[in-house]
Order: sequence, then C-alpha cells, then structure tokens
Amino acid sequence: MEQNAGKAANSGTLIDAVMANIRQRIAARNLVPGAKLPSVRALAKSMQVSTSTVIEAYDRLVADGTLRSRPGSGFYVAGALAPLSLAAIEPRPDRAVDPLWVSRQALDDTPGFAKPGCGWLPPSWLPQAALRRAARGIARADAAMLTDYASPMGLAPLRQLLSRRLENHGVQAGAHHIILTESGTQAIDLLCRFLLQPGDTVIVDDPCYFNFHALLKAHRVKTVSVPYTPSGPDLVLFEQALLEHQPRLYITNSAVHNPTGASLSPVTAHRVLLLAERAGLTIIEDDIFADFETQPSPRLAAFDGLNRVVQIGSFSKTLSASVRCGFIAAPEVWVEPLIDLKIATSFGGGHFSEALVLSLLKDGSYRKHVEALRQRLAVTMAEVTTSLKALGCTPWIEPNAGMFLWCRLPDGIDAAELAKRALTQQVVLAPGNVFSSSENAAGFMRFNVAQMSDPKTMPVLQQALQG
Repeated sequence: MEQNAGKAANSGTLIDAVMANIRQRIAARNLVPGAKLPSVRALAKSMQVSTSTVIEAYDRLVADGTLRSRPGSGFYVAGALAPLSLAAIEPRPDRAVDPLWVSRQALDDTPGFAKPGCGWLPPSWLPQAALRRAARGIARADAAMLTDYASPMGLAPLRQLLSRRLENHGVQAGAHHIILTESGTQAIDLLCRFLLQPGDTVIVDDPCYFNFHALLKAHRVKTVSVPYTPSGPDLVLFEQALLEHQPRLYITNSAVHNPTGASLSPVTAHRVLLLAERAGLTIIEDDIFADFETQPSPRLAAFDGLNRVVQIGSFSKTLSASVRCGFIAAPEVWVEPLIDLKIATSFGGGHFSEALVLSLLKDGSYRKHVEALRQRLAVTMAEVTTSLKALGCTPWIEPNAGMFLWCRLPDGIDAAELAKRALTQQVVLAPGNVFSSSENAAGFMRFNVAQMSDPKTMPVLQQALQG
C-alpha cells in the first residue's frame, strides 16, 4: 500500500492517493454500496499516511457523493453499484501488457493491420468453400433450424459425434456428459460460475492464455501462477501452491499449450492428478487446439476419467471464429446444474452454428481441411522459425504442432515497447507479460506463424527491434 500511495503522490497529493485507492476498490466491487470503510486509524496505518490525510480524503469523498458519513458509526459506500470495470480491478501502468487492450487491437477490423499477435488463423487458411456449402444446405433445412432456439444441451447428433471424437484422445465421455456452448470462452465462464465464489483461488500457468486472466478477474477470484515448463507445470512449485493457497481450480491447456506450444508429458500428467486428488482440486482442461496435433499428446481428462477434470473445446481455431460452437465434457452430476446456468445466462443454444459444425464433421470436409492444415502449419512453422532466429528471436521450444512460437527477444529488448513501436506501423504483436501474471516475461513475445505472411510484418519487426 505504501508503494501505491507513493506513486500516486508523484502526480498529486497523499489525499488524492487515498481517494484513488477507495474509488478503485469500489469500481472493482471489493467495496459495494452500504459497505463500511476501514476506520480512519486502520486505513492510515495500512497506507502509511497520517490520520488527518485519511480524514480529509473521507470528507472529500462524502462531499462528492461517493461515501456517506454516519456519526458515531463511520463511513460507508453510497449510491448504486458502480459498473464493473475490469481495468480498475488490477490496473497496469502500460496498456501494451493489458490482456483486454491486446484483444481489442487484435479484434479491430480496420483494414490494413497485420496481426501476428492474434490467436487465430487467417481467413484464407480456413475452409470457406465448405462453410458456404454447409450454410446453403442448412438454409434449405426445416424452418426451425433457421428460427428456433436449440436445446440448451445442444444438438444430440453433434454431441454423439463429439463423444466419438473425444474417445480418439482417450477421453470416455458419452453424449450425456457433453453440453454444447457458444464458444470455448462461454464454456469456461459457465464452469467458473458453477465452481467458484468471489475470493476463491485459481491456479494458472505462467505464462498462460491471456484471456484466462481477464475472465478470472471478472469472476473476482484470486489467481496464483505456476511456471510452465516444456513438459507441463513446474511440479515442485505446483505442489507448493496447493499447500500455501488451497486453490479451488486449475485451468490449463494440456496439448499445444498457449502461448508456449508445449505439450504435457505423461509423467507430469500423472503427478498433477495425484496432487489434485490429494488437494481436492478441480481442473479445467482447455483442449481447443486438439485438432492441430497429428499424434495426440496426453490428456488429463483421459487419465482422470472426468472425475476431477472437465474438458472444454471449440471449433473457433480450426474451422471458423464466426461459427460460435464449443462444448463441455463434464461429470454427469454436473450436467443439470450447468444446463440451468446456461439457460439463466444465454437461454437456448445456437441452432445454426451447431448444425453447420455437424454438417462439416459428417461429410468429411472438416477432416480433409484439418489434415491439410497440419501440413501447412508444419511447413510454415519451420520457415518462420528460421526467419525469427535470423532477427535474434529464439524459440523457447520448437513445438510439435500448432501455430504459436514463444520466443525470447534479443537481450535488452522489452516486448511491450516493441509492440508499441510495431503498432504505429499497423502490426499487432503479443508481448510476453500479457500472458504472465507475475510479469516475468518482458523479454518474450508470442508469434502466430500463420499470421506472419503479411509482407510488412517481418520488415516492421526488424525495424522495431533496431529501435
């Protein structure tokens, strides 16, 4: 607290610092309407300021309507609940390392931007002809397919097909274990609503997919990061985190880890499950990159049998980000309450998207597309790796599959500064600390090899590296 107060004092007064601290806590919903503020003496001690400073700050906040004073009782939050501001929960001084800011840049549809920092394939890499053909077929289907809500559980034929596909990865999940969702993100959101309460602790990998940070922040839980190695989480530190923090949940990618491209080893998977059993830990295994693999790597859900592990997936990365269709494979006893949550938050399912995915899976279009995609990615991965090495960007590992390269930048290069320089030239990069809650990845960058073909990307990157 003393450090935060000191920083704020550089641009204002200590009174301003105390007021900013309280407003931030209200915006983050750590203080809700009617909540009592700490006593003047307690807040002064925690922020290392004088009691007169706190009194003046409280008085000013009463004057502007933020707080109410109750003589003989103290100070309380006034007014309606402030809109939830994710940025206010854990503000960072530099938005180049803010996950939401990077997502906005990557999702911006302004023409002319190259996006080697985004997490999806270019349109030209996706099966556009097959998508159009399937869409035309659905357009001729029964009117209900075009107009009605789908069952909250999702189309039964698609769930049955997904059950067979999961079996190929060793995951035994009948159709009655599977719920269709609008995306992988919605799948994780539903599970967080089901499993977590504000203040719970969740383990994430360091680094990990940056939207995990944003989503967990929205659920107002505490995150604890564990360093990730080429074979999975650091087991010593993972066990230590379990003992120190008693987490409720662990979220990870077992195969084609985002952002590193690593895959879980059998030994690490076995040890993680033993530790999870001992600690009463639930694991969400985000397997959205499964179809990039030629040879499936170990899955926690396969070893565990959907006991402590729930698996989620989607088709956004391999088929189309516009076709919003994901799934949850969960223990049977979870299915009914998860369906209730889905109805409460999004009502029915998306008939059109589910039917389109089913059509492409059934007619063989998706299988042919994925086989060609794997080969193309392997060739492109090798080419981009060579080009990046020539610029002094060294891959942390050379992945067996997928589209991501996690690279160490040349000594002395800060990834956030590099990203800002590249953005002025309409190139969107993904600096390392976006993925690292401990902010230990300032010298790393995640590159999407499939998005590196824009002719300006490499020249802009080279120029930005030279400062």
